[in-house]
This record gives sequence, structure tokens and C-alpha cells, in this order.
Amino acid sequence: MVKERLSVVVTRRLPEAVETRLSELFNTTLREDDTPMTRDELAKAMKVADVLVPTITDQIDAAMIAQAGDRLKLIANYGAGVDNIDVATARQRGVLVSNTPGVLTDDTADMTMGLILAVTRRMPEGLAAMQSGTWQGWAPTAFLGGRIAGRRLGILGMGRIGQAVARRAAAFGMQVHYHNRRRLRSEIEDSLQATYWESLDQMVARMDVLCINCPSTPSTFHLMNARRLKLMKKDAVLVNTSRGEVVDENAMTRMLRSGEIAGAGLDVYENGTNINPRLRELPNVVLLPHMGSATLESRLEMGEKVIINIKTFDDGHRPPDQVVPSML
Repeated sequence: MVKERLSVVVTRRLPEAVETRLSELFNTTLREDDTPMTRDELAKAMKVADVLVPTITDQIDAAMIAQAGDRLKLIANYGAGVDNIDVATARQRGVLVSNTPGVLTDDTADMTMGLILAVTRRMPEGLAAMQSGTWQGWAPTAFLGGRIAGRRLGILGMGRIGQAVARRAAAFGMQVHYHNRRRLRSEIEDSLQATYWESLDQMVARMDVLCINCPSTPSTFHLMNARRLKLMKKDAVLVNTSRGEVVDENAMTRMLRSGEIAGAGLDVYENGTNINPRLRELPNVVLLPHMGSATLESRLEMGEKVIINIKTFDDGHRPPDQVVPSML
């Protein structure tokens, strides 16, 4: 007897190769355009699907899970972070949750270094001068930035991405420091040439560049609040490629405007696409549209992990990238 194929609903457009393979393996419903599903559309999808493939733009909270149909057994998130999903409630309902860890580490670390260079070397200001046609030629004092070699880099969150940033920063001659929920093993610290700070406050006060690489959890919400931001040196730079809500965006904006922080490079924002308009006006701020993992290689590898998680579940086994509340 032929086994009935799983019903899989995908909430956003994915790379063509990923969509094609999902359609070959499962009874897959694909998104016709690349707009996020409305809450009603998402609720309807969760009533008919065996497996839902959402992205970070889909907020799957307790109320949404409560409305899910009895068929829903797996939420195979297309992304490493799962702060968009109420994992605990899903588990209570017997719905497994999986993610795609590890595949975007190098790409996000590359973008982090790009933002550090862009802010400290004033690249956007140079680009604006070229695009506007106002550049009058080389001058000894024009667009003076700062050398990153020898600067102290403080990494907040020393997981996969934080460690990848540390390796890159060391190659650029930066001094690597870090604060983490748990201290790394001594051999890893030595390999990264990294100095551990038990006190986040003490580290923040001494860094030239502060790099945010921690996940979004209740304990990290506004971890960089107004009080902690005020500890930063006036010539320091803040870079965030992890989650916007780790930083108090309004407080940061005020301090950037008043010169209490020298600059910022941001790829994520506290309120998603609703960015503080004053941030856009500042010449010492580089804003990117959540591009940290935006490489074709990363997106394809994320899709491969989604497929492996679904196929493993369909074969009666635990998805290799299953997420449980204790991991968060």
C-alpha cells in the first residue's frame, strides 16, 4: 500500500531548487508571491498542513498554535532562530519544531566584519559623495576614519557566529574580548585569542567596537539598555547582526544623535521594518535590510536542512534539528 504523502505548506517563496525538491517529495503548497502570509492565511495553513514551513516573518504564538488542526505535527522553521515560534506551547500540543542551525554562520560573520569596516572607515559617506557627484578629488583630511587593527572588539554572545567573527577580527589585527552566558573552554579561548569578561558592564565600558551576536530570549531583551549603552566610550561603535530587540533602539538613536556613541552598523531592528526614522538621517549609521545570511549558498543549505528535517520526521524518526524549550 502506497503511503500518503505529507501535506507541507510553505509560507514564503524559497529558492527554486528548494521548492522543486519539496514538491517532489511531499504534497507541497507553495506561496505564489513573496509577501508574508496574513495571520488569517497562516491560521488556515496550520489547519490543513501536516508540516508547516514558516520563516522568521511568521509569528506563531500560543493563540495561533491553539487554532492549529490535529494534522499539524511539525513546524520546520526556515531559519536558525525560533523566537518567532512559541516552542513550549507547540511541544504541549504535540507539535515538533525544527530549525536550520549552522548554515548561515560564515555569511553572517562576513557581514558583521563588513559593517565594522563600513562604519569605522566611513564607507557610506564616501559612496554618497561619489553618487552625488560632489567628490572633488583626494584630500589629506577627507573622510578620515579609524584603523581597526589594534582596536578592542567586544563580542556579546560567543556561539557559532560570535566565534566566526572572532576569527575574522583576529585576522584583521583586532583584540578579541567576549561576554557569554557560559565561558568557553580554555582551548577554544586560546585558539580564538579571546579574553573573557564575566561582567558585561566592565567589558562594554572598555571596547572600541561592540558586536551583538546573542539570540533573542526574554533574558536578552534590551540587554543593551540605556544604562549599558551609556557605559560605552564616546568613540566606540556598535554593530548588530543578531536580533534588534537586544538593543534599546530609541536609547541608541538618541545617543548616536548626541555623539555619545560614535557610530553603528545595523542589520536588524527592534520593530522589524518599522525603523526609527531618525536612524535614517544619521551619517554615522549604516543600515542594511537584514542581509546577514543573504547568500544563495546559505539559502540553499537552509532549504536542504528543512527537507532533511521533514523527511526524517516522515520516516518516523526525530528531526535532526529539533528544538526543545530547554535549548532556548
